[in-house]
Amino acid sequence: MKKETIHEFFRRLEGENPSPSSELIYYSPYTLLISVVLSAQATDEGVNKATPKLFEEADNPKKMVNLGEARIRELIKSIGLFNTKAKNIFLLSQLLVEHHKGEVPSDRASLEALPGVGHKTASVVLNIAFGEPTIAVDTHVFRVSNRTGLAKGKTPISVEKTLDKIVPEDVKHIAHHLLILHGRYVCTARKPNCLSCNVIDLCSWKLKELKSTKK
Repeated sequence: MKKETIHEFFRRLEGENPSPSSELIYYSPYTLLISVVLSAQATDEGVNKATPKLFEEADNPKKMVNLGEARIRELIKSIGLFNTKAKNIFLLSQLLVEHHKGEVPSDRASLEALPGVGHKTASVVLNIAFGEPTIAVDTHVFRVSNRTGLAKGKTPISVEKTLDKIVPEDVKHIAHHLLILHGRYVCTARKPNCLSCNVIDLCSWKLKELKSTKK
């Protein structure tokens, strides 16, 4: 896309969602971190069903360690990969207590050193908890970026690098939220809702369903 088209693309998305935010339920940087770790290969809706009880029993690293891996596993068993996630949550909480005074670190290297925290998870936490203009490329962002022609790439990292270069600075802090919401509710994987898309004329997808001119 040309620079002016990219600006218009995000202007329209922001017009539909002036204050986009994560749909995960969280109360602090720590509960956000746990929710994002749990959301890997799971839906936000599924995570939000499990975390209220989990956070009721443990809403900080020390409480989570005291809760123990077995109890964590029991509380999140409705979420995919719960065995691995329970272990990672226990271990990362332990590390936060031992090396970060029970606080979530605000730098990427320290975040990615935590069990279960990869590049995308760190980007989400840095953006939401600490206000950094990072762009986390999940399946929705990857699909929308490639399908529309906004930022084509074969890997999430390549798409992220392109987005980081082309996204206007004034929307970079909310860019991944805008793209996620567009991918989740409009530019869906199996059957995109092209007729309700407000950036359809800017989209380069050859299979898009053009808006009807009939009254």
